Amino acid sequence: MSDTSYPRNKIEAHLLEGVHPSAAEALRACGYSVHERPGAPTSEELDAVLDRAHILGIRSRTQLTAAHLARAPRLWAIGCFCIGTNQVDLDAAAERGIAVFNAPFANTRSVAELTIAEIVALSRRLFDRSAALHAGRWLKSADGAHEVRGRTLGIVGYGRIGSQVSVLAEALGMRVGYVDPAPVLALGNARAAGSLGELLAEADAVTLHVPETPTTRGLIGADEIAQMKPGALLINNARGSVVDVGALAQALREGRLGGAAADVFPAEPAEPDAPFESPLAGLPNVILSPHIGGSTAEAQRAIAEEVAGKLARFMDNGSTLSAVNLPQVDLPVLHADHDRILHVHRNVPGVLAQINAAIGDLGVNIAAEHLQSDARRSYVILDVDRGRDREICRRLAAIGETIRVRSIR
Repeated sequence: MSDTSYPRNKIEAHLLEGVHPSAAEALRACGYSVHERPGAPTSEELDAVLDRAHILGIRSRTQLTAAHLARAPRLWAIGCFCIGTNQVDLDAAAERGIAVFNAPFANTRSVAELTIAEIVALSRRLFDRSAALHAGRWLKSADGAHEVRGRTLGIVGYGRIGSQVSVLAEALGMRVGYVDPAPVLALGNARAAGSLGELLAEADAVTLHVPETPTTRGLIGADEIAQMKPGALLINNARGSVVDVGALAQALREGRLGGAAADVFPAEPAEPDAPFESPLAGLPNVILSPHIGGSTAEAQRAIAEEVAGKLARFMDNGSTLSAVNLPQVDLPVLHADHDRILHVHRNVPGVLAQINAAIGDLGVNIAAEHLQSDARRSYVILDVDRGRDREICRRLAAIGETIRVRSIR
């Protein structure tokens, strides 16, 4: 394990929102000073953490804006211990040389299993029957209850989760159609629909598995709901902004849809016991869950181990492989006779020449050089003769296009 240019035991890693303890274990094993917090911080509390943190771990409730990041002088890396990264201003982080990592695959199975469970439960009106029995009413009836075998499932977003749902649904005897903006390989007997409207018109149940982007916000509104089959089910385990919940609630009250399930909402409480309100609350055959699609012990441990590993590798090695906002570089182990210089800069002509000239003027040999760029930024890594890293970092920091520079010994 390489030494960092900063004492390892003074590198502070702050893990918020009850990140699985295996992440803290992994980061402590690297020698970092790890601080854990069970809930999401207030904006003021977050600023206090950012004033000290070199590594920040969050889940989905903590919002990291450009203003917050501007008050994070020591922050080098952010770990999103979840699938999404929309809670972080990624461009603002990149402008400060802060790498952002997530775990895009780790809770795929958990979300897919929840989706299938909801399809079955809604098809049998299971929650309504259970609630009635808890209230002392014996509602033994087949009214509105259906098998899922032979029914059609429409999947909006046929990525990692959507394709897993497809496989599980076919195992239950469902027919599967899907739409996705990218060309994807259909699994089993699933078939691509010609359009979203065609899929909505054919499906007995529609499940959403898309990221939050400008094109997916409001993807399912009143017009799309009106295209769905009478009595169809709608499941949203993607992002709260994807569905117009007011239009969905209206369709449910009017009996145009047979049921719905939502694990995500446009506005979600920051604390576990905070009040919650939604137009969907109290409606029959509606399953509401508090953003727990990936909240299984298996998924949370896998997420924690994956993201912690990426954070440690970035801090100790400089590798940005799978970072979502910086050019990706996968680096070899640092040779014992070398120091490693990590330099993030604006991608304009002439910067590499300035870097090489600054190091050459010191009479230091460059043993290895790695470079990756995107349209706006470049990340260059230089393995140099040992012992001059601090002086090199000072010189490179003086280059006008430099965003961030540090060294590893």
